[in-house]
Amino acid sequence: MLQKLYSRILAIAAGPNALTALLIISFAESSFFPIPPDILLIPMILARPRDAFRLAAYCTLASVIGGLVGYAIGYFLFDTIGRPILEFYHAMDRYDALKAGFDQWGTWIIILKGMTPIPYKLITIASGVAHFDLWAFIGASIISRSLRFFLVAVLLWWFGDAARRFIEKRLTLATSLFAVGLVGGFVVLRYL
Repeated sequence: MLQKLYSRILAIAAGPNALTALLIISFAESSFFPIPPDILLIPMILARPRDAFRLAAYCTLASVIGGLVGYAIGYFLFDTIGRPILEFYHAMDRYDALKAGFDQWGTWIIILKGMTPIPYKLITIASGVAHFDLWAFIGASIISRSLRFFLVAVLLWWFGDAARRFIEKRLTLATSLFAVGLVGGFVVLRYL
């Protein structure tokens, strides 16, 4: 099922409605959809490198707005909608761990997890359930999603097709290394 959906998304990336599809997928992935927008963003940037940063900005905006829907699901509708979504993705164990850490590390959880391939809907729904400060959630979401999508845009704009192959094969490694670098930089600035 997911392979068919993936193939269809790649076909959409070349079509006249690609931007609309990117906005819809970016929005939906932040609250309930299983496919990350990167799979549409990457071929769109490769097809139109001059639009790389505009596409990353649109992707970020739609993702943050979709994240607000995920936040609302967690805040108002966890038992009726949020829990079934997380159970569908087998994410209840990760959800419990995230919820426990929100009091002390909420902003950093959103920033760091929002840059990784961990389903962003998990972070948005958990933020709502934890009643995390809405403005801090929005700010952290803008930072994390911008870093994620603009990193893809910069790499593809700069390195082109070679970057695409690396990202598609090693997306988890690439974003994890970036997150480790960010945390390492924070630790160095904070404690040295």
